[in-house]
Amino acid sequence: MHALVTGASGGLGQAFCEHLAEQGHDVVLVSRRTDELERTAAGLRERYGVQTVVLGADLSEESVRNDLAADLRARGIQVDVLVNNAGFGTIGDFVEADVDRMNDEVGLNCAAVVHLCRLLLPGMLERGRGSIVNVASTAAFQPIPTMAVYAATKAFVLSFTHALWEETRDTPVRVTAICPGPTDTPFFDSAGDDKVLSRRRTPQQVVASTFKALERRAPSVTDGLLNAVQGQVARHSPVRIAVPVARRVVRPTGRK
Repeated sequence: MHALVTGASGGLGQAFCEHLAEQGHDVVLVSRRTDELERTAAGLRERYGVQTVVLGADLSEESVRNDLAADLRARGIQVDVLVNNAGFGTIGDFVEADVDRMNDEVGLNCAAVVHLCRLLLPGMLERGRGSIVNVASTAAFQPIPTMAVYAATKAFVLSFTHALWEETRDTPVRVTAICPGPTDTPFFDSAGDDKVLSRRRTPQQVVASTFKALERRAPSVTDGLLNAVQGQVARHSPVRIAVPVARRVVRPTGRK
């Protein structure tokens, strides 16, 4: 069986690939950074004896996603596990955000998740097996000033996944969303401030939480007890309280 992992070139994506290969899945690794993908793929083949396919793609673009699906069909690859992990965030005031980066953020974090699910879910249903993991975030639980677009995209992913979970609940296909809190990956460095939220979980802990949730067919799960508690507080707090608190927690370093 093949598993497809987006954003597989580092961090959480690599951890998902490692876990799936260890379980005996052949792995399709997708990212823009093909050099990193090749190194990860070689390591998976060496350690676990699985087949790997490396596909360089900018999934923020619709045409690229369609080409990816066509490439899979041409190779005769049937994807039984889809991990929609690719995504990025931006730290800073919205009014100062780069417009192209903002549009790419929405395209990758939201449109790519929906499109890949639509492209690959029908085959899973037809074969009577499959799993979909959509990577959301604890940022989905409340708006976050200075990460306004990112938090909104992850709220979208969580809502979409919950709906998809219900639509597939009476089928053999399993769907879940994982909501990590701060995780020890290059995410914050890419977002523009690696010193924000320095207490972080490991990618391996996030992956373990994900597959436990998938096994019990949970619609979503928050990684880590503290993150889960904080998430519940944020969900049930009035906006006038939750949003200013979120702003202070994710305040860019060096800003008062």
